Amino acid sequence: MPNDLFRVAVVGAGETGTPLLRKLLAAPFVEVLGVADLDAEAPGMLLAGHRGVTTTTDFHELARLGEGLDVLIDVTGVPAVRESLRKAMQETGNHHTVIVHEMVVQLMLSLLNGDLVQLKHDTRDY
Repeated sequence: MPNDLFRVAVVGAGETGTPLLRKLLAAPFVEVLGVADLDAEAPGMLLAGHRGVTTTTDFHELARLGEGLDVLIDVTGVPAVRESLRKAMQETGNHHTVIVHEMVVQLMLSLLNGDLVQLKHDTRDY
């Protein structure tokens, strides 16, 4: 059954997360439920706050949104964050939310831009 609305959260609100967040916020078929970054003043955190989106410095808060969240996008480039997100999903029994890796984000942004987008982080360590 196709989705009419994707409920999304983003972990990482810096150089990669901010351009992605702009695209997500502009899409009428996306509801951004939250944004997390360790830096409360990161550009994406400020943008999200300005747009009324919940922000947090604890990415685990986004993982705890449970099955009300369709897609959790991790653009931190930190393998420990990805592993922690996976573990949180397992511990809560959440089999609905999809965790999207930075490599997928690079592909999506590149397709949207019509040219390869380079990311700050290495996407090979998944």
